[in-house]
Amino acid sequence: MLRIEQLVKKYPTGDTALKGVDLTVPEGQVLALIGPSGAGKSTLIRCVNRLVEPTSGRIWLKDTEITALNHAQLRRIRRRIGMIFQEYALVERLSVMENVLSGRLGYVNFWQSWFRRFPQSDIDQAFMLLDRVGLGEFVDKRTDALSGGQRQRVGIARALIQNPDLLLVDEPTASLDPKTSRQIMRLITDLARERGLAVIINIHDVPLAQMFVQRIVGLRAGEIVYDGSPDNLSYQQLTEIYGEEDWGQKRDVELRDSEASAIENERTV
Repeated sequence: MLRIEQLVKKYPTGDTALKGVDLTVPEGQVLALIGPSGAGKSTLIRCVNRLVEPTSGRIWLKDTEITALNHAQLRRIRRRIGMIFQEYALVERLSVMENVLSGRLGYVNFWQSWFRRFPQSDIDQAFMLLDRVGLGEFVDKRTDALSGGQRQRVGIARALIQNPDLLLVDEPTASLDPKTSRQIMRLITDLARERGLAVIINIHDVPLAQMFVQRIVGLRAGEIVYDGSPDNLSYQQLTEIYGEEDWGQKRDVELRDSEASAIENERTV
């Protein structure tokens, strides 16, 4: 379980990205963070693993207070926090297998990491994960030869080989087409359910989030303004999160686009 209490992040410029955020995410729950650009979504998930240092507040992962850890302790706790990045953060000249195994670097000694020598159990797990994310035939392929959706699948496998307790996902579908976006969201949520993971997904695509997640948290100007079921997210609440917009008209357009995409997919089957 992840627990956040009164999380504040102020930047040296004087901007306050987070204003006393309280949030609890139980094991097995997939939560989507939505909100306009600058609302604090990326800052929040980066504060959880302290890629961004909080100004104040406390964060726990199960019984460990992340905000109280020194550098060495933080390195150890990060083994339990998987991260999937919008820009993939892969080493493109390396193979798919090498990129996935890099998720185990925190578990091997210096010389093993230097020569990229991993235990057979790690290699076996990497093969299993690559099969699970649909990349079993791409094990030896260079990552720079993959499509965007395939690279994101490599990132998912790399995060999961850490055997994390928590998965943080930053805009996993931002650069993907609608069909691939659905496939990636379905894969993340299916794997989270299989492994009982707590997951926080920072995402701009509200209809996509509503389709797959169990809970939506809306941020605006560093504060939570909605926390509840995807089904209960009304046009009024969307206006509170994002500002004035004809949400009904927007939803109609999205539905038409979704239907057109489904028809096109049927034609190509």
